[in-house]
Amino acid sequence: MARRALKLASLAAATSGIYLYGNKFLDPNDFGVVRVGRAIATTAVISYDYLTSLRSVPYGSEEYDFLKSQVHLRSAERLRELCCANRGTFIKVGQHLGALDYLLPEEYTRTLKVLHSQAPQSTRQEIEQVMREDLGKEIKELFVSFEDTPLGAASLAQVHKAVLQDGRTVAVKIQHPKVQAQSSKDILLMEVLLFVVKQIFPDFEFMWLVDEAKKNLPLELDFLNEGRNAEKVAHMLKNFDFLKVPRIYWELSTRRVLLMEFMEGGQVNDRAYMERNGINVNEISRNLGKLYSEMIFVNGFVHCDPHPGNVLVKKCPASGKAHIILLDHGLYQVLSESFRMDYCRLWQALIKADMKRVQKYSRRLGAGDLYPLFACMLTARSWESVNRGIDRSPVSASEDVEIRSNAAAYLPQITQLLNNVPRQMLLLLKTNDLLRGIESALHTRASASSFLNMSRCCIRAVSTYQRSKSHSLYRRAQISLTEALSLWQINLYELFLWLKGSQLGNWVIALLRRLHHST
Repeated sequence: MARRALKLASLAAATSGIYLYGNKFLDPNDFGVVRVGRAIATTAVISYDYLTSLRSVPYGSEEYDFLKSQVHLRSAERLRELCCANRGTFIKVGQHLGALDYLLPEEYTRTLKVLHSQAPQSTRQEIEQVMREDLGKEIKELFVSFEDTPLGAASLAQVHKAVLQDGRTVAVKIQHPKVQAQSSKDILLMEVLLFVVKQIFPDFEFMWLVDEAKKNLPLELDFLNEGRNAEKVAHMLKNFDFLKVPRIYWELSTRRVLLMEFMEGGQVNDRAYMERNGINVNEISRNLGKLYSEMIFVNGFVHCDPHPGNVLVKKCPASGKAHIILLDHGLYQVLSESFRMDYCRLWQALIKADMKRVQKYSRRLGAGDLYPLFACMLTARSWESVNRGIDRSPVSASEDVEIRSNAAAYLPQITQLLNNVPRQMLLLLKTNDLLRGIESALHTRASASSFLNMSRCCIRAVSTYQRSKSHSLYRRAQISLTEALSLWQINLYELFLWLKGSQLGNWVIALLRRLHHST
């Protein structure tokens, strides 16, 4: 009798489970055991593949390199599938890995980059649930219209276009409902798995990735923090008339819902869109460089997720000016004053090809004896180009190949370096890589003009710091005079470069040559 009752109960439970799953009330991803099991299985398969596939092949041979590339590709695809299945935090970390061009093999970065376009979408019911819980109202009470199809979906949230009752068009950012509950458990799971992998492969040093996720994810999940960041950066960079930051509507914003002014445009890496709309690609690239130089060197408050979906461009019909629209302000890096000054002076040394100061300030930033590698990672140039001067010649195709092959060859040293540098440097490296990706897509790799803009910001930042530390009126005046002279020299040099490349400049040079020959 008891056995029969147990069978009936089991059958009822199974039937209920199938019914709930079929009706979308039950998601396997809600069960920790499913997520954990999937992550453990993927980690085990990847580790076994690396341990067995390369064991009987001579290290350094062509066959070894070919097989290693195949293992990289298989492992990257498994990792991508895991991220897509577990969603949320896994996709966020996968996207971060996809941006590590200076660290991971190309098979990984190429495969994981697609996660930016494969983020999950919450259903209408899930969106309504979040709105009801956070704002206490139904969507139809808040908006005249609300588009069900999101403008974009990311790992943590998605954005919808809507119209408020008073007629304002807004962008509504809504957090996926299960992310908050799953994020801390996911990070703990990653920490344990990475520790196990470290025991199997001693050269594997990625614990810093988990440390960064533990620190940054709670901030990104707080949309009120994102709103404050947006207002802060808009005020901080108000002198840049080309920059637009959406206004925040605080009366309808919570930790999981953020209402913003609706702004639209083409993605910053879409060269075809800019050409169709009469937007100067080089001007956009220069202005983006100015924007980030100001944030990094002068303010020490840096938007750290400039992937193309977060940076839009649009030509203003009234003025004809091209605007840069900066979105997604959840992740900012606040640089300490000492770090910022060392970083400023390091870049000044890199631009001037002053190797003694490059070594000095690289060491101060934790690079130690690996300072040549550190300089190459920061500039994405070869050591030969760094010694010659990074503004002297553009990046060639052969240099790009050399940099990527060296990244694979020096993987243990790179991971050691990333463990030694301050944590502030990690997000800056990611930001640098994303900006270089945009430049590469626009075919506007860093020019002499962009380095001159960086120099201006470094000079201003160092001079402001020196004045703040000086108690002498004479000394402050001396610093200001030196600053003005240095900026004047840069302006003069920039004028020379412009004349050199212009028709007027060519005409003047031709005239001077004729005068010289006639005398």
